[in-house]
Amino acid sequence: MSTQEFLAQFELNDTDVYMTTDSGTPIDESVSLKAGLRGPTLLEDFIFRQKLQRFDHERIPERPVHARGAGAYGVFTSYGNFSNITAASFLSEAGKQTPMFTRMSTVIGERGSTDSARDVHGLATRFYTDEGNFDIVGINVPIFFINDAILFPDLIHALKPQPNNQIPQAATAHDTAYDFFSQETSALNLVMMVMAGYGVPRSYRHMDGWGVHTYRLVTNEGATKLVKWSWKSLQGKASFLWEEAQAVGGKNSDFHRQDLWNAIEAGIYPEWELGVQIFDEDQQLAFGFDVLDDTKFIPEEVVPITPLGRMTLNANPQNYFAETEQIGFQPGHIVRGIDFSDDPVLQGRLYSYLDAQLNRYGGPNFEQAPINRPRVPIHNNNRDGKAQTYIPTNIAAYSPNTLNFGSPMEANQTTGKGFFTAPRYVSGELTRELSPTFADHWSQPRLVWNSLSPAEQQIVVNALRFETSHVVSTAVKQNFINQLNRIDNDLAVRVAQVLVDVTVPPPDTTYYNNNQTAYISIFSNPLPIIQGLNFGILASIYSNQSMSQAATLSQQFADLGLFVSVVAETLIQGVNLTYSAADAIDFDGLLVTPGSESIFINGTSPLYPLGRPLQIVQNAYDFGKPVGALGSASTVFQTAKIIDGPGVYFSNSTTTLLTDFEAGLKTFKFLDRFPLDPGY
Repeated sequence: MSTQEFLAQFELNDTDVYMTTDSGTPIDESVSLKAGLRGPTLLEDFIFRQKLQRFDHERIPERPVHARGAGAYGVFTSYGNFSNITAASFLSEAGKQTPMFTRMSTVIGERGSTDSARDVHGLATRFYTDEGNFDIVGINVPIFFINDAILFPDLIHALKPQPNNQIPQAATAHDTAYDFFSQETSALNLVMMVMAGYGVPRSYRHMDGWGVHTYRLVTNEGATKLVKWSWKSLQGKASFLWEEAQAVGGKNSDFHRQDLWNAIEAGIYPEWELGVQIFDEDQQLAFGFDVLDDTKFIPEEVVPITPLGRMTLNANPQNYFAETEQIGFQPGHIVRGIDFSDDPVLQGRLYSYLDAQLNRYGGPNFEQAPINRPRVPIHNNNRDGKAQTYIPTNIAAYSPNTLNFGSPMEANQTTGKGFFTAPRYVSGELTRELSPTFADHWSQPRLVWNSLSPAEQQIVVNALRFETSHVVSTAVKQNFINQLNRIDNDLAVRVAQVLVDVTVPPPDTTYYNNNQTAYISIFSNPLPIIQGLNFGILASIYSNQSMSQAATLSQQFADLGLFVSVVAETLIQGVNLTYSAADAIDFDGLLVTPGSESIFINGTSPLYPLGRPLQIVQNAYDFGKPVGALGSASTVFQTAKIIDGPGVYFSNSTTTLLTDFEAGLKTFKFLDRFPLDPGY
């Protein structure tokens, strides 16, 4: 049964019907029942009571983390038969397809916050396999903040808005966050990656996903391999600059959600490749750290990723609440052929995620919501509970039994096809301490720093300057600078330049190293495709030349797979966006048409804010985007004081401009426009 056929069973079609109560009684409900035309509303008005009561209870508690997000349906296609490493059915043959639902999100912000907040981003995927649901509950970096789940409440309490004033929303630039980072130094590795651009992805489509934890793959014969899951975006990785992300948050707080929705609606289906890093059980300490420590990652040069298949997101939800909001991911959704490791955070999430769903739904039957139901029959002795929607007919709700002929039976004992735990030996004294193999919190942040280009290192420095400048406590700032010094003395010195009340200690070289990986940098690698990016053509309705060129260029750039907006003063035919509504954040690149020069030079009109057309060009350049002009419109860039250089394209030939912009959009950000600190 396809996803559409499955969901159709639960659809409510309100086309050409009359109003009823929830119990089916036909009603009129636009006016409440009163005693007289101007009298009081009557308590007996059951229609009024039901309508308001239902409204009062429409919301369920939002997720304590990952509250704001977007989701989509898709399909996973296996690349081959991987039965040599796993008994998982969805990986058992080449071309086998499995329905999926994916939800992407921020972590710290509340449901009403902004998409472009600087934050770790979630990428949780559900496989509706023919042997039950399997969830990879991941994020867009290969590591986590903490290496023991008991610290999770502390982490979130520290990062959430401060409790005295509920400020700031969806941000870590405050005292409690940096107090935690400077004291629980296992978080430093992730902090570095967030500041390097992973915290502000261009879109959900342009970020990778990682399972973070170490899992086991198990064959039918019981042989095991340890693995780390990854999702590689086939759109490539791309990020905002921080100034751009702040503008996005102010102008379009739904930017990421809208981008994903629009791409799927247009048939530009985003894709990710599922892969695993595979290693042996006896290699848990072979890479210079403990693979059970989820604040560390294995560089891909050390253990390459083995591709397993491809996820294509090809359908938007029909109802955000029923599908995207109600889906309940948890690591405990597991299938035969996959098993857990002793990763302390994974072990804690196995409990916490289930408990969070019980709280959100107010009971144990959340798995019965259509979005959560497996695509295979379920049979067990679980009964009753709030909002039970099944009608169990088996009176012998216990095992073993004879009244129902022993059914439901133990799966492995009868078919040999049930989930089974990989045999492993565990022993040791009870202890409340971390393994010393988890102790190094600075070598990998140093590796991350070493792996960035000078321009990307400047991005990290600028980000940490912004963040720590919002910290009030001198002690917290000093403690954090001390920790940065254990990663790199130059980094600590550069961040401290804006913090006059701290001192940088002498270099602490204990963890300094020259290790690098080619897989951390976001900005160094061009995008493989540009389909689904946004492109702006700036024109003026008062110039026939401008509008004619805009119409031609719009079609030519649309043929490259771009979402093209023609921007002008009013929404006449051929114009998608007005200068009163447009902003540089709306485009990944833009082009000025000849004949429109006067609106950039004059900049005064009651139809848009003062200087808006020129501001769009200047901001696009300042955000590192490719920009250009056809023919005489290059004079606009002189007015904007933008000189010719990388990512700035002038030509009298539309063919040349198409070629230039295709390359420029793949580069995506031209970081050489931005100054580095002196000496770097």
